[in-house]
Amino acid sequence: MRVPLLFLAAMYCAAAPALGQGAGLNLFGTVERMESGRLVIKTDAGVTRDFSLDPKLLVLKNTPTTLAEIKANDFIASAAMPGPDGKLHSTEVRIYPNALRGIGEGQRAMSGAPGQTMTNATVEGAAIVQGSNVVRVTFPGGASELVVDPGVPVTKIEQIELTEVKPGMSVRVQGQQNAEGSVASRITLQK
Repeated sequence: MRVPLLFLAAMYCAAAPALGQGAGLNLFGTVERMESGRLVIKTDAGVTRDFSLDPKLLVLKNTPTTLAEIKANDFIASAAMPGPDGKLHSTEVRIYPNALRGIGEGQRAMSGAPGQTMTNATVEGAAIVQGSNVVRVTFPGGASELVVDPGVPVTKIEQIELTEVKPGMSVRVQGQQNAEGSVASRITLQK
């Protein structure tokens, strides 16, 4: 559970500059209602929160998928740990939509286990090497290979329409708190 939480924290930090002025919000909960350009959720902590919608609102959906869905030129994010072979072994891979291309681009250390990295990069190609999948990626100033072993979760993040957000759905809401209240700039449907 620790790696996905670190992954989400890294994604949030990478996205924070795009969220605008005010205190950043990153909440998980269930949609109570959508009405007149407003979203109301009950957070996982049981608190009801009301959001206005940013005019540039981005609505996303996470869908479990397979390594076969990763294609050349996709923009991906991968948390990874060094394996006994000295290579980076992915612990989770996310395929981003074009709307998120370039977010947090690069490869850097994560706070957590020693040697843990986060790579946000463009796929150069994918190949099978001795039963393991190796994804080659490039980013400004570098390139890397990520070994995606069997069983590693792969998630495709797709941009969707706001009309697909319905009461009862689990969501992650990102945005900001400012003088006018809470503003949602990103809604992600959770599976």
